[in-house]
Amino acid sequence: MESEELQDLEAAKNVEKILIDSSNLGDYVGKPVFHAERLYDQTPVGVVMGLAWTAMGGSTLYIETTQVEQEEGKGALHVTGQLGDVMKESAQIAHTVARAILLEKDPQNTFFANSKLHLHIPAGATPKDGPSAGCTMVTSLLSLAMKKFVKKDLAMTGEITLTGRILPIGGVKEKTIAARRSDIKTIIFPSVNRRDFDELAPNVKEGLDVHFVDYYNQIFDLALGDEQQIKEK
Repeated sequence: MESEELQDLEAAKNVEKILIDSSNLGDYVGKPVFHAERLYDQTPVGVVMGLAWTAMGGSTLYIETTQVEQEEGKGALHVTGQLGDVMKESAQIAHTVARAILLEKDPQNTFFANSKLHLHIPAGATPKDGPSAGCTMVTSLLSLAMKKFVKKDLAMTGEITLTGRILPIGGVKEKTIAARRSDIKTIIFPSVNRRDFDELAPNVKEGLDVHFVDYYNQIFDLALGDEQQIKEK
């Protein structure tokens, strides 16, 4: 027995010692499964970060909108990004809600009535579906119409109804981790998901400013409130 232990000690002395750090970690464990998906430090007007839940876990996504044509009475919305039927319907609902909110906030603004708009969700080759980007789409459209930047380091998720109610979503843990991975500081979740968030481990929640909302007007105040910068013409 002692002989075997001595042999083990001798073998241990001859083992090559290797220092593993960030420069060579990939050589031993492979490429990262997840990576930060942040494209902007400050999102441009008309662009908002949302949160998605996939079979691989959580991820961030961007809702992009732009004006492609202006003609009186010709307001319309075109969508791209490999969107499924539910997400296409969500975009139409978001367009209607955004028009109603703009009418309430700025009755003289005829942007939606006279603008042909394009809404896109990268990456274009990745199929997407589900209703949870509804509130993000509304925010993107209003940002464009009002020429306002969305609050920095903010992401949101939540289904929206025609009356502006925010409905619950799935994947709270995965979406929260995705937000942390992209250095997001503020997250907006539906109020119904508060318990899901409260049950997360402290290290997942640490340092995040999380808001739980029931109606879109609460999101508007957080993302596009009076303190948000207006784009210079």
